Amino acid sequence: MLNNLFISNAHAAPAAPGGDLFSFLPIIIIFALFYFMLIRPQMKTAKLQKAMIDALKAGDEVATAGGVIGKVTKVGDHYVSIEIATNTVINVQKHTVQTMLPPGTIKSI
Repeated sequence: MLNNLFISNAHAAPAAPGGDLFSFLPIIIIFALFYFMLIRPQMKTAKLQKAMIDALKAGDEVATAGGVIGKVTKVGDHYVSIEIATNTVINVQKHTVQTMLPPGTIKSI
């Protein structure tokens, strides 16, 4: 009896309306931000890189991921032959071709 006099009963607060949706809203917003700021631009860049690699042909001037600059002499399924100097041809994997250079870039270097 004495305990009831000094300590009142605790009651839970009523649930907020729509509490389930509002509790997941920050997670949904974070996922949307990640998608539009990280995932989507990366997918777009990968698509452009793949299109550039598929369009490679003999005579294109390219730069590889390792920094090698040369002219494409032969394109295979998985490898590309690049002439880096007169009578010096190297074979590299297709996915290492980083950029396609404008024609005449090698002569201007």
